[in-house]
Amino acid sequence: MEKLDRIQINSKICLGQPVIRGTRITVSVILRLLASGRSIEDVIEDYPELEVADVHEAMKYAAWVVSDQLLETEAMY
Repeated sequence: MEKLDRIQINSKICLGQPVIRGTRITVSVILRLLASGRSIEDVIEDYPELEVADVHEAMKYAAWVVSDQLLETEAMY
């Protein structure tokens, strides 16, 4: 997996949830907006401190987390 340098996980920020570095905007907030049908442009409009690359990296992070969990689940059977 390529390095994700825009994602930060710190137990002192947002209870350790993954956030976009330098913000308190969680990856989950971004993903929920996208899942509800909002576009990347809409997310940027709602959170102007974000860049398009931040949203892309949030999606990459989520895909990595899910694929990692699936591999672990498959190994259990």
